[in-house]
Amino acid sequence: MVIQNIVFFLLAAVACAGAIGVVRTTNVVHAALHLVAVLAATAGLFLLIAAEFLAWVQVLIYIGAVTVLLLFGIMLTRAPMGKNDDLDNDSRIPAYIVSLGMFALLTALIVDAFTSKTKIAIGGSEASATLANGQMSALSKTVLYDYIFPFEVVGVLLLAALIGAVVMARKD
Repeated sequence: MVIQNIVFFLLAAVACAGAIGVVRTTNVVHAALHLVAVLAATAGLFLLIAAEFLAWVQVLIYIGAVTVLLLFGIMLTRAPMGKNDDLDNDSRIPAYIVSLGMFALLTALIVDAFTSKTKIAIGGSEASATLANGQMSALSKTVLYDYIFPFEVVGVLLLAALIGAVVMARKD
C-alpha cells in the first residue's frame, strides 16, 4: 500500500506542476504541452485505481485527439506568442484567493479520503462490489456496441472541423 501512495503523490505532483505550467506560461504551445503532462498524469491515476478503460480513453481521446486538435488550431490560426497586454486584467488577487481556497478544499478532501475508514457507497452497494459484478463490462459493451455509430460520427465531425480549419487558414 505504501508504494501506491508514493506513486499517487508523484502523479499528483506531476499533474499539479503541469496545471500550474498551463496557466503560468505565456507561450500557447508550451501550455498545450503542459496540458499533455496533466492528462498523462491523470491517466496514470486512473491506472492506479484499476480503471484501465478510463485510462486508455484518457490517453486515446484527450491526449491523442483533443490535444492534437488543439495544437493544429494553434498552428493554423497563428495565435500570438508571448505576453499580450490586451489579455491581462486586474483580477489576479481574487483569482489567487479562489485558487488557494480550492486548493485547501481539495487537500482537505484528499486527506479525509485517505484517513477515513468508511466504505464508499454507490447505489446502495460498495464501489468494489459494483465493479466486480460486471458493471464496467456492461459500460464498455454499451459504449462499444450500442453507441459505436455516434462515436464514429463524432470522429468524422472532428475530421471535417480539421479540414475546415486548414481551408480557412490557407492564404489563397
